[in-house]
Amino acid sequence: MHTSESRIAIIGGGPAGLTAADVLSQAGVAVDLYDAMPSVGRKFLLAGVGGMNITHSEAFEPFVARYRERAQALRPLLEAFGPGPLREWIHGLGIATFVGSSGRVFPTDMKAAPLLRAWLRRLRDAGVQIHTRHRWLGWDDHSRLRLQGPDGELSVSADAVLLALGGGSWARLGSDGAWVALLAEHGIALSPLRPANCGFEVDGWSEHLQERFAGAPLKTVSLALAGSAPRKGEFVITASGIEGSLVYALSAEIRQAIEQNGSATVELDLLPDHSLEKISRALTKPRGSQSMAKHLKRQLGLDGVKAALLRELAPAEAFDDAPRLASLIKALPIVLRRARPLDEAISSAGGVPFEELDQGLMLHRLPGVFCAGEMLDWEAPTGGYLLTACFASGRAAAAGMLRWLADRPSRG
Repeated sequence: MHTSESRIAIIGGGPAGLTAADVLSQAGVAVDLYDAMPSVGRKFLLAGVGGMNITHSEAFEPFVARYRERAQALRPLLEAFGPGPLREWIHGLGIATFVGSSGRVFPTDMKAAPLLRAWLRRLRDAGVQIHTRHRWLGWDDHSRLRLQGPDGELSVSADAVLLALGGGSWARLGSDGAWVALLAEHGIALSPLRPANCGFEVDGWSEHLQERFAGAPLKTVSLALAGSAPRKGEFVITASGIEGSLVYALSAEIRQAIEQNGSATVELDLLPDHSLEKISRALTKPRGSQSMAKHLKRQLGLDGVKAALLRELAPAEAFDDAPRLASLIKALPIVLRRARPLDEAISSAGGVPFEELDQGLMLHRLPGVFCAGEMLDWEAPTGGYLLTACFASGRAAAAGMLRWLADRPSRG
């Protein structure tokens, strides 16, 4: 069957699905895109609140390494469509980009909505049919797609299907993980969906810490997991534990430690710009009638949420032992017991393993059915890495579908 006579169904209107629709429609293939929500790109738009971080400008090798265990599986996808080509593609939509001081890449206006509008205009101009409020229910006995639409259930035939249904976080935006059961019914071995880029819980903060400091940011601190180098940044105290960018950067390692050991202990350096010796000297200075709280503030600038957390976690006797207190200021242990619920996470780990797919991202067990985006089994930190891999996998799946369509005449 020639591609111009083919019809493709894409399930999911996030970055991966929309990217595949772009590639396929530009190749002259008729595309129907279905999404369960009232509009497409909802998680994409919410990710852009506060600044649309589209990708990252760091060198390719460290960029790929951000994908941890799945770096090698994603390498060819990112080589074909990494940060550079992604920025060029955005520029082609008439949206300028810039590199921020952290190396992150943003649209010049920092917003996601103009980019999405230009993108959808291009898709519609290319003939892509977008069907919102259509939830995928699996396949019928004739291998047709079952979809629940506004007017009831319908069956759809397609020459190839792309599943780009997202992970399991932010269900209210459409990524509810309901596809897991539908694929498991067909014998596909799936890795359980787990929270990624998420907060973690402690056994319980004191009432004082919860009431006074829940939501307070700890700035210019560093965190380290046993055996790992400390990372500098900031995070937030929550009513149940900790969250924020510095925590998210370590979330994969923390989650794995909890899975293996039942808990994970991170060490917090409250004053990463001060040496242990400097802190020790400051603490041994006479404080006279001053309280320890005033002494810490005067000598080290340690007050507010930092001082409260030190008081919360350090043994009472440590405040009478300057060397011990100095060591705790540099390495205050926080025992984390569990991740916050999956639906609260920025993204999810787990999903369809690459071992279940061929090089074109087609399922071995379901010929003609492809997968892309966050429903694949990979994870990455925030900073543009999540979106880049969604774009790259959407393009890779579209290329795989084009090859599949081109090869169909030779199939027996």
